Amino acid sequence: QVQLVESGGGLVQAGGSLRLSCAASGSTFSINAIGWYRQAPGKQRELVASISSRGMTNYADSVKGRFTISRDNAKNTVYLQMNSLKPEDTAVYYCKALGTPYWGQGTQVTVSS
Repeated sequence: QVQLVESGGGLVQAGGSLRLSCAASGSTFSINAIGWYRQAPGKQRELVASISSRGMTNYADSVKGRFTISRDNAKNTVYLQMNSLKPEDTAVYYCKALGTPYWGQGTQVTVSS
């Protein structure tokens, strides 16, 4: 089993920054890649960014150039640095061990205009 715990959400003004963290514990050797998803009210959950065990990254077009995903393998933690935030980035952000059923509990990000 894998446990994922997100942190770092909050309220920020448009143009501001936040850094989200996803700390993994348990059978972390089984994790190949981590993805950050978000779900806004009334919308489907969408994949925002992902990072493989080798550090290869992918981003949704809507966040390219603004968000950066990274990982610290020694700390079993994946980060999502979010810059130039927009009101449309408001959502609950979740991390997931890709290819597994394991999700974190989510952290709220609210961007005010």
